[in-house]
Amino acid sequence: MHTPFLAVNISPNTTGLPGISELETIVGGLLTVGLVAAIAGLVISAIVWAIGHHSGNPNHSSKGKTGVIASFVAALLIGGADVLINFFVAAGHTL
Repeated sequence: MHTPFLAVNISPNTTGLPGISELETIVGGLLTVGLVAAIAGLVISAIVWAIGHHSGNPNHSSKGKTGVIASFVAALLIGGADVLINFFVAAGHTL
C-alpha cells in the first residue's frame, strides 16, 4: 500500500509567540555586551603583550598576541552574527 507524501511547509514567524520583540531586544543587548567585552579583551591583551615584550617574557608576549587575535575574532563573529545566521538559514532553505 502506498502512502501519500505529505509536504511540511513551516517557516519562522514573529507573531507565533508573545514576547518575541522583547527577546530580540535582549539579544541585541547581549550583542552589545559581547562587543564591549571584546574591546576590553583587546585592551587587556595588548597591555599584556606590551609588558611581556618589554620585560623579555615570551610567554606573556605570546599570550597577549593570542588574546588580541581572539578579541578580533570574537568581534568579527559577534558583529556578523546576524549575517552568518541569515546565510545558513538561506542555505538551509535550499536543502
